Parts: sequence; C-alpha cells; structure tokens
Amino acid sequence: MNTFTRIGLFLILSVAIYSCSRKKDTFINRNYHAVTAEYNTLYNGQVAFQQGREEINQNYADNYWDILPVERLDVDDKILLPDSVRNQNFGRAEEKAVKAIQKHSMQIGGKERNPQMDEAYLLLGKARYFDQRFIPALDAFNYILYRYPASDNINHARIWREKTNIRIGNEKLAIKNLKKILDSDRIDNQDIADASASLAQAYINLNEIDSAVVPLQNAAQFTDINAEKGRYYFILGQLHNRLGEIASANASFDEVIELHRKSPRIYYVNAYVQKAQNYDLNNNDNQYLLELLTELEENRENRPYLDKIYFQLGEYYRQLDSIEQAVAYYNKSLRSPSSDIYLKSVNYQILAEMNFDEARYQEAGSYYDSTLTNMSPELLEFRTIKKRRENLEDVIKYEKIAEETDSILRLAGLSEDERIAFFTTYTDELRTRAAEELEKGELPVYTANIGPQDNFPSANVPPAGDAGNAFYFYNPLRISRGAQEFLRIWGTRELKDNWRWGSAALNQSSINAQETLMDVNLDNDPRYDPMTYVSQIPGEQSVLDSLATQRNLAYFQLGVIYNENYQEYELAAERLEFLMENEPEERLILPAKYNLYKIYGAQGRLALQEQMKNDILQNYPDSRYAAFIRNPGSVPIDQNSPELVYNDLFRKYEAQQYDEVIALANENVSQLTGDPIVPKLELLKARAAGRIMGVDAYEQALSYVAVTYPQTAEGRKAQDILNNSIPELKSLEFRPDSLQTNFKLIYPVANVAKEESEKLKTTIEKALSELDYNKLKVSLDVYDVERSFIVVHGFQEKSRVLGFEELLRKNKNYKIDRVAFAMSAENYRIVQIKKTLRSYLDNY
Repeated sequence: MNTFTRIGLFLILSVAIYSCSRKKDTFINRNYHAVTAEYNTLYNGQVAFQQGREEINQNYADNYWDILPVERLDVDDKILLPDSVRNQNFGRAEEKAVKAIQKHSMQIGGKERNPQMDEAYLLLGKARYFDQRFIPALDAFNYILYRYPASDNINHARIWREKTNIRIGNEKLAIKNLKKILDSDRIDNQDIADASASLAQAYINLNEIDSAVVPLQNAAQFTDINAEKGRYYFILGQLHNRLGEIASANASFDEVIELHRKSPRIYYVNAYVQKAQNYDLNNNDNQYLLELLTELEENRENRPYLDKIYFQLGEYYRQLDSIEQAVAYYNKSLRSPSSDIYLKSVNYQILAEMNFDEARYQEAGSYYDSTLTNMSPELLEFRTIKKRRENLEDVIKYEKIAEETDSILRLAGLSEDERIAFFTTYTDELRTRAAEELEKGELPVYTANIGPQDNFPSANVPPAGDAGNAFYFYNPLRISRGAQEFLRIWGTRELKDNWRWGSAALNQSSINAQETLMDVNLDNDPRYDPMTYVSQIPGEQSVLDSLATQRNLAYFQLGVIYNENYQEYELAAERLEFLMENEPEERLILPAKYNLYKIYGAQGRLALQEQMKNDILQNYPDSRYAAFIRNPGSVPIDQNSPELVYNDLFRKYEAQQYDEVIALANENVSQLTGDPIVPKLELLKARAAGRIMGVDAYEQALSYVAVTYPQTAEGRKAQDILNNSIPELKSLEFRPDSLQTNFKLIYPVANVAKEESEKLKTTIEKALSELDYNKLKVSLDVYDVERSFIVVHGFQEKSRVLGFEELLRKNKNYKIDRVAFAMSAENYRIVQIKKTLRSYLDNY
C-alpha cells in the first residue's frame, strides 16, 4: 500500500469518526445522525410498529351489534410487571425509538439539531399508546409539543395526545383541544380526518350521539385510506340508526357498499345486513329484500360471513311468520363457521324464545343454556336470561321425571311378546344405522357396558353412551374412532409382541377388517340384543308403585306450575286430568281438584268447573279449599292458611319446641303439597332437626331441601349453607379452658321434668337478684330429645363459675344440690352444634 492510499484512508476514517460526534453542530454531523436514525433505527422501529398494528387488526373482533369504535384497540385491565410488554412488536418499536434518541439526539445549546428526533418521540408515544401504557405515551407526545414546536409532526403529536386523553377518560379536555386543532389553518386532510374521528369517539364515549355525527362525516370525507373510509361510514350509519334516522343511516351504509372491494369485505356485508334490518316489510316489496339476501348468500366472496346472512334471512322469515323457514336459517347460521360469539347467543336466544312461546319448555331450556354459554356475563340481558332459565328448572325436572317413569310403566304393562317386539324394532333400527356406518368406513358407537346400573331408556328415546365423560375408555364414541384410526393405519393385526415390525406391517391382513368389526360390534354387542333391554324392565310391585308415585307427583307439580307460572291452562289441565286418572295419593287429590277448579274457570269451561266445585264442597266441606270456594276473602284469616301455619310453627321454633316443629311440619307438608309454602316448612324443619339432633342431621335435612326444591329461595339457601357453613361447623374442635374468657354454669335437666326445670330456673334468678349478680343471666336451652340445660351466662373465669355453684349449693336460702359443671362459651357452642356433651365430659 503506497503513501497516498494510506493518507486517503486515514482522512476518510478521521471524517467518519468526527461525524459520529453528537456534540459538534456541523453539516456532516447533523446529516449523518439524521440519516442513520431515519434509515436504520427508526425504520426498523416503524416496521415493528406496523406489524403490531396489523396483529391488532387481525385479532380484534368487532361487535357489530353495538357502535364500533373508530379505532381498533381492545383495552384490558391487566397489570403488567415492570419491563414487560403486551405486544412484542410494540416493545421492539419502543426500544428502537429509545435507541434512536439515545444514540442520535444532538442537544446543543438548548436546541435539538437532529431533525429526526420528533419522529423518534412520535414513534415512542404511539408504541406506548398501543401497548396500553397511556400515561408514558402522553409524556412522549407532550415532550414533542414542548421541545419541537416548529416540527412538521406537531399536528400529529397534538392529535395523538388527545387520542390518549380519550383513552384515560379525559373526553371533555380532548374535545376542547381537538376543536382548536380543527380550527387551525395549517392542517392537512389526513390530520383533519384523524382529529375528526377522535372528536367523534369522544362524543360517543360521552353518549352525545348527535354531536358525533358531523365530525365522523368529516372524517369519512377527508381520509384517503379506504379501509378507514368504510369503517367511518359504517359507524356513521350506526349513529343514525341509534338516533332513529333510518334514511340517513341507509345512505351511510350505501357509501360503504359503493366502496365495494376498496374497503374490508366485512363492512360491505354488514352494511347490507344493517340495511336489511332497517327494511320495512309492511310498506315495501318483500320480494326485493329476499332477492337481495339470497344474492348475498350465493356470492362466493361472502362465504366467511354466511352466519350473518343466514341470521338475517331467519329474521326475514320470522317477521313474515314463516316459523319453520326461520328456524332452518337460524340453525344454518349456528352451523356456519363464525367468530361472532354474540351472534351465536342471539340465534340461541331467539330459538329459545320461539320454543318458549310454543310452550316447549324443555327445548327452550336447552337453548337458553346455549345462550348463556355464548353470552358475556357482564351484559345486562345475561341476568334476565339466566333468571328465565332458572324459572324453567322445575318444568324441565318434572317433565323428565314424568317422561321416564311413564315410559317405564308403559313398558312394564306390556306382555312379554309385546316387549320383545318393541325392542326388536328398536334394535333393528340401531343395527341398520350401524351397518350403514360400517359401509361408509366408519365404526358404530360401541357400548358394551349396558347393565342395570345404566339409566333405563324411555320408550320414545333411544339410549346413548356417556359421550360427555372425559376419560377415554369411558367414552364409546372415542373408542370407536380410535379403533377406526388404528385399522386405517395398521389394518387387522395379530396380538403379539413386536406387532409393528412383522412382515405384515403396513399391509392389510387377509382377514376382512369390516367383517371382523361387524362380528365384534354388531353380533356380539348387547346394544343390539332386544333381551338386553327387556331384562331391565322392573317387575317388582314395590318398584312399580314407587315409579307411579314419582310420576303422579311430577304430573301434579307440572299442573300447578303450568297453571300458576305460565298460565298454560290447557297443559295444566292435561297434566292434572292424567293424574286423576292414575290413582294418585290421597294427599294429591284435593289440591289437584282445586287447581282443576281454577283452571276450568280460566278456560271458560263452566260446566266442568261447577262439577269440580260440587265435588270439593260435598266431599271436603271442612277443608280450606272449600272455604275459599265459598268465600275467597276468608282465606287470609283462615286459621289453616299456609302463611298462618308457618308463622305458628316459627313461633314454636323460637320457643325451642323443636320436636313439635318437626312433627307438625311433616303433617303440614303432607297436607299442603304443591303450595309454595312447603319449601319454607321443609327448611324450618331442617333447622329444628339441627337444633335437637346436631349438625349431621342438619346436613341431611338441608340436602333434602336443596335437592327437592333447587329453584326456590329456600333450596338455594340450603345449598349455600351446605357449601359454606356445614364444613366449617363439622370441623369445630374443643379448645382448652385456659384460653377462654367467657364461661357458663350448666345444670342438666330432663325434658320430662318441666315443673322441676322451671322451679330451678326461678330459684337461680332469685339468687342472682338477691345476691346482686346483675351481670349474670339465666336461660333454659334445649340440648336434645331427652335433656335440656339451665345455663347461667356471663362468667369471665372458670374459678368464678365453680365458686358461684358452691355458693348456690351451700347457701341455706337456695340449697341447689345437683350435678353441674363449668364450660367455656365456645365449647358450649360446639357441644350444642355437634351434640358431643359426653365426649366433652369424658375428656375435659
């Protein structure tokens, strides 16, 4: 290398090193750092930022059932750890912006000499904004406004600052500042669009819909980005719809439609759907709307949005009362691939309500379940639908009991030949379907575990495997599919070691796999044998009587529910008339007749009502039902009215007459079957049982209430106690007296010796008064069926309890010489709850 070459390289290196300095305000330095920042660091940051925006747009699910936000960003409440980000792309964009500032900022003489630094701070703020760190983003935008007032990006920074203010709830401040921006002379079209869209969003957030219309219209007109134009016009249509301005709304949706492929297809399709929803079928050509929706359905480009189109077709036919066609299209909408969860919930809700209106309550209940599964619990209508579903619980429960028991009893009444014929027809149908599946190369569901432990199939509904069980070998459908997949890959293999590596590997065996499967699944499967089912029909009279009792009670409950809750008088009369024809229990006859009396009156069947009235008055003249028929106004003061019966029992409960409460509750539950007061009586009985027999009896009684009356307030209360209170009560353990500060003196007494107990209590009260023990109190507490306690309360130490007991024993005015013991208040509570007095006395 010659001398001139070395000198040249040295000069070039010197210039490069000199230009890297951020402290020298020279032409070379400024341009070096500006170009390096723009085409290296900031370029990579902008690429990462755009990737983050695209990711948000792809993952964001718009709810077209509500007004769309002008900007796609799903803000969550998740709190991030320090130095962590929600989106790696925005984290990388922020990192590049910070790097550009740190390495290329030229703060010389209080002024920034690198013209790219405002771009860096703008990228920093935007990255933080989309990473939902709004306060740090606000700092970045404010820094631009403070440090770079002459920047070309000043309007961008001002607009982004107000967008951030809207995100943190400062809508009024944002509106004030955005109006100032829009009044500025130096603002380009895209900035006008961005500022106007943000202004419209602020008004929407404040629910000032009418004020949002003009800004959003300006945003749609000034933006050069067609995707934004389509979104803004669509939102504008939604705003007009919300304001009841249908013509203006349709005009806005037409603007979206005219963009056609220039904006995202989803806006195009939803614009048509919104116009269809605005269409007045009563005053316009119905055929035009049908042709329009059919054309949308047949367009291949609209396949991803068929769920919305099918739904609108369902709405079209529902408005024309073509219920069958409407149901078909709602089901098509549900079967179409869809990311619109809310649309699914709407489809299910409409189908539920249609079944409900047709009094098909079991089907309605199933659809309501699906509605709740696909609906956010935060929505107001979620609670309304959940309440309606809960109200259907009793109907579904008793209809299922009635169907199952009636089916079994009907089969039990058939002759042996008739039973075999019935199930032969049924199993032949199963076998035919299974053979068809085998011909298609599929396996029928294999169920080998049919036995007495399984639920017996009804005469109308075929049995099915437990497809809901998650464990593989308990799920026959998964077993069959697994076997099918094995045969597809390996063929029929002999059971031996190293079966995969033999010469027959990957070759079909000479044995016909389908024939083998036919032998296993059809000929040897008890599922296809009629005798499998015939053998399960109960024959013992006691079992049949029990089923008949369950069926009759279910029919009675259904009659009462249909009558009182849903005013479905025809269904109610049908259920109760069936009950009366099937030898009901004596306790059901009178309330069933009385309900039929009311139902016939509501139906206008006056002859039958008069007949039922005479029956009740002649055969049950002293009943409360007869009293009501004679004079409806007499029932509230009737001594046998359910409310007064309950109030009387509750007073006995408060008086600790627990055994009497239990006996009378049992008697009244039998007499008041079907009355809404029954669950209250059962819960009161459970509490009485707990007081006199302990926590185990209380748990058992509560379980009965929770299972028998699950949809009543009492049933839910019982379940809540079982879930929360009973485990805590059962875990209670005695505590050493040395740790206690509250004690009691206890005299056990026999329940039969009531006069002696009262005399002892009076004597102790006299002693407390005469000896000036005013802080002590005495009570008579029931312990169990045989014993009660005379309890003196209010001692702070055990020694004082023993001293007072000795005083009462030795004082000549009282001479209470009988067994007594001291116990802490906490341990006394445990003894009363768990009935463990003997254990306490033996150990403490």
